[in-house]
Amino acid sequence: MIIKETSNRASVAYERGDKFRTSQRQTASTGCNVTLLIGHINFLNVLPLNYGYQQTAQDLKIVYGVPTFLNGELKAGRIDLSNISSIEYARQADNLLILPKICVRADCDVTSIILISRKPIETLRDDKIILTSKSATAQCLLKIILHESYDAAPHYETRAVTVEKPIDDDATAALLIGDDALYIYLHQPENFYVYDLGKEWHKLTGRQMVYALWTVRKNFAAAQLQPIYEKILRAFQFGIEHKAAAIKSVLPTKPFTFAELDKYLGGAIKWNLTAESLEALKLYYHKAAALKLIDKEPALQFADVH
Repeated sequence: MIIKETSNRASVAYERGDKFRTSQRQTASTGCNVTLLIGHINFLNVLPLNYGYQQTAQDLKIVYGVPTFLNGELKAGRIDLSNISSIEYARQADNLLILPKICVRADCDVTSIILISRKPIETLRDDKIILTSKSATAQCLLKIILHESYDAAPHYETRAVTVEKPIDDDATAALLIGDDALYIYLHQPENFYVYDLGKEWHKLTGRQMVYALWTVRKNFAAAQLQPIYEKILRAFQFGIEHKAAAIKSVLPTKPFTFAELDKYLGGAIKWNLTAESLEALKLYYHKAAALKLIDKEPALQFADVH
């Protein structure tokens, strides 16, 4: 992972197995008397926030990683606050609080969480399906959809999935998320079936879907959290207001056009956590608990920030 100390533009690399001790943290100039390590899922679906961090919050210490990695870092206490898979909140609810106002959600089509299959989804039964190791929310979402909508009971296996060969020879289908999924959605290969899981969830429930939440460990005091929460909101708002500049900043390194990302960000993907979003999230947790994908439906507890 990378811990990016943007206050001096220095970057320090740590292997995943290394231990990062809280006592070794250096104080960031956040107006607080304690340093907060902030996780950030550096997918395109949060490009505005990433751009906002770079432009307006250079004193924050950011740890970058895929969702499942940051889920584990938060659980282990190696980071204090992060956007994480929404299903992970249910698994760590005793130790986490939700930050209000922000999330990653889609009203219907999400376009960056897909099932790619060799045969129609309605014909899947006990086939082998490969699950990307990057996301916990998408794994549970797929299992709910296939069970409830299609009465399927596939054999699931988690392993790396690539754009170049999205389905291994020994499997019928594969789950992809993030930038890889978006690329396949926009450039669908011949002789494969591609299904948008946001659309499938909406067909099943009529609801939107919340894919990620911003959460903080309960042992981080609210008084110390407030100024950092305000920085995050300001960074997010700056990135949304300067979406065109944010998109242009990544075009040299991403296989997408400006028009594709402009439609995706703020079109398919939305970031405001609403009352309707929370009701949809509760339904997702209810269905996940019914399939024993989580131990129980969690109470939604929020950090005391505004």
